[in-house]
Amino acid sequence: MRTIGVAVPIPEPHGGELQRWRESFGDPLAPCIPTHITLLPPTLVDDERLPEIGRHLAATAASTAPFRIWLRGTATFRPVSPVVFVALVQGIAECERLEQRVRRGPLTRELAFPYHPHVTVAHDLDEEVLDRAFKELADYEVRFDVTGFSLYEHGTDGMWRPRQRYPFPFPFPDNRP
Repeated sequence: MRTIGVAVPIPEPHGGELQRWRESFGDPLAPCIPTHITLLPPTLVDDERLPEIGRHLAATAASTAPFRIWLRGTATFRPVSPVVFVALVQGIAECERLEQRVRRGPLTRELAFPYHPHVTVAHDLDEEVLDRAFKELADYEVRFDVTGFSLYEHGTDGMWRPRQRYPFPFPFPDNRP
């Protein structure tokens, strides 16, 4: 058995920048989790299902077109969950559709919360620190193209590492917003 997840990695330099912000807030998980937008949360799977899962993810990527993500400002899941995140203002519908397609077949599972694409910058910290994260990143803004997603594995050392990238086969349209 192993724990996997599927996510859209945030490209550099933005991924590293947001990870450094998360570290600056004292989030102990910051060094363990690459900056990402979750498509499939941590999921325990049997090792023998990995080839089937790989085929499913490859087929999902093969039928997906690139899209644009625009991150802007902060939001929170409080009081339901102690999380502050950078919000998506573009790419929400594309992430929702992709998440639904990833979470089919061998990766069918129920979610604890309704899916909401976001980039976590502070999690399970004191209220004052969550407030600070919310304020300090309120003006954060970046846009980037999504041209694929990755399968991640949670190691015995607590680190999440990319195991396989699944690129989209289509070129990005020239009329990007």
